[in-house]
Amino acid sequence: MLASTTMLFVELALIRWAGANVVHLSYFSNFILLGSFLGIGVGFLIPATRGQWLTRWAPAPLALLVILVREYPVQVRQISGEVLYFTTVKTTGLPEWVTLPAIFLLTAVIMAGIGKITADLFRQLPSLDAYRYDLLGSISGSVSFALLSWLSAPSLVWGLLAASALLVLGGRRNTLRYGIPLTAMVAALFLETATSGISWSPYYKIQLKGSSSTTRSYLVSANGVPHQSIAPLPVLMREDSPYRQAYDQTPHNPHGRLLIIGAGNGNDVAVALAHGAERVDAVEIDPRLQQIGAQLHSARPYSDPRVHVHIDDGRAFLERTKTRYDLVVLALPDSLTLVAGASNLRLESYLFTREAFQAARDHLTPNGAFAMYNYYREPWLIDRFAGTLDDVYGHPPCMTLFQKNAAVLVAGMTKADQSCAQPWRPSGPVPAAASDDHPFPYLLHRGIPTLYLGALGAILLVTLLSVRLTGVRIRSTFRYADMFLLGAAFLLLETKNVIGFALYFGTTWLVNALVFIGVLLAVLAAVEVRRRLQRVNQLVLRLMLFGSLAAAWLVPPEAVLSLSFAGRLTAAIVLAFAPIFCANLIFSDRLALAQDPTAAFGANLLGALTGGTLEYLALVTGYQALLLVVATLYLGAFLAMGVTGRRQSVPAAPAS
Repeated sequence: MLASTTMLFVELALIRWAGANVVHLSYFSNFILLGSFLGIGVGFLIPATRGQWLTRWAPAPLALLVILVREYPVQVRQISGEVLYFTTVKTTGLPEWVTLPAIFLLTAVIMAGIGKITADLFRQLPSLDAYRYDLLGSISGSVSFALLSWLSAPSLVWGLLAASALLVLGGRRNTLRYGIPLTAMVAALFLETATSGISWSPYYKIQLKGSSSTTRSYLVSANGVPHQSIAPLPVLMREDSPYRQAYDQTPHNPHGRLLIIGAGNGNDVAVALAHGAERVDAVEIDPRLQQIGAQLHSARPYSDPRVHVHIDDGRAFLERTKTRYDLVVLALPDSLTLVAGASNLRLESYLFTREAFQAARDHLTPNGAFAMYNYYREPWLIDRFAGTLDDVYGHPPCMTLFQKNAAVLVAGMTKADQSCAQPWRPSGPVPAAASDDHPFPYLLHRGIPTLYLGALGAILLVTLLSVRLTGVRIRSTFRYADMFLLGAAFLLLETKNVIGFALYFGTTWLVNALVFIGVLLAVLAAVEVRRRLQRVNQLVLRLMLFGSLAAAWLVPPEAVLSLSFAGRLTAAIVLAFAPIFCANLIFSDRLALAQDPTAAFGANLLGALTGGTLEYLALVTGYQALLLVVATLYLGAFLAMGVTGRRQSVPAAPAS
């Protein structure tokens, strides 16, 4: 249990810490997840008599990664004409097709050492008992890291917990060999934590800098990238300020009741109050950013009794509230990170779909208005959002350009509810609107960007070489092709569930953590049921699995969103966890009968890595179609089980 707890805790910590310290890596955090699957899979595939150097030196690569990143910062260049990244940092690092596989490989080595420790312990128990303890440890690791996120604990605490667990797992004979690199790692994390202005939210490593004591303005960086600025009210109210355009362009609007999504440090809230708002619902997903604004903003907007703060996802708040507003503002809601476990879903992705714009319109008063603004980087992104507003409201929105591709879009319920000199006119072909099924507003066309294809190709090549170099014969793992396919299908299914819950209940860290814990509990329930049964009817289980997948595919997300909160929660749980339970009853039965359960589990983990690369198909197909890929993989696994079963039923030839 301790080994499995450590394994998942270190995996989650690496995803958060590396994304926070390697500039722009948070846009590619899925690559660290894939590296973890490779490392753990290799650790399980290596026979018990081999690879002892991995367990003897398990903490060394972890310390090496932490120290190298701290002393020699690495940056991922993110130049692409196919997908946008919101940043103002000019990177100087190696190309992403070099950096991403390098970080991927180092992550794999780290997790291979911990995976080998876990695998050697795994072999000492019957397969289902070992798997049961592995799941209990995984749940413990998930809960522990979620608790640290809730407490906004700094990276030093993460390092101390990981180091303590590894020292226990290493035993007395490895005290010195483990102690030296772990001490170096903790020292590096101590220096990071002690740096002035550094704090952690559940999403980012945040650094606060004051520009001057006279203006009382501040710059907030997230994961090493300038993210927000706190400005005095006179600066925000200047005639050329984007903050006031929504009010200037809706002169007949009373601006009495406002909803601000992406309230951040409070700039937009302060402007709303200055325009006489009677009530402001301020929605901000990151509690630390709101807390900084409450402490430091000179206008003290969050201290005003007219302001009601909601630490929540903006789309989830829209789906839940019954209030109608005179003005709804999307105030610079651009995140710098992905939803964990989802290949390209950013925290704000569901705010920019056609359905989200329709939800905002449905919460406006009869003469209300909707506004959004940001530094959109490319004309085609402005056209996408403006074109979507045109479709939803039935007329072009007002468009005000400031700096290059910085724009404010304002759409009244009718043309008479907006007033501007220049309505939006397309700069060229208008890209199709993003949708809840294809929530990728920053992707120009449906397709997988070249930089992703290159990095994924390199990762798959590294995977094949790594498996071969560790002495594992790839051909010998073919007997567990079914376990490989089960792993690929399961990870895709898990990703689809993360996406579904993010849409229904928000892209918050808490929703994400609860979904992962729920998945693990569903898997554990399947194992407990299988342990109490002498045999299972595979045909019935397979029919139940495909039936539950069909139900999840046939029920549209908008039907679930239309339900009350209790109904939505019930439907989401049933649609998400019924196929997971059935699939893992099948998996548990297969694991119990495997001749080499540890190798079978390793093959399953490598399959999960492949499933992680297949996630990127959603950029082409959308997320609902992933269920068809999942069903195809499960069908392939069951066909492979039949072949494996026939091979194992053939009597062995007598020795000559």
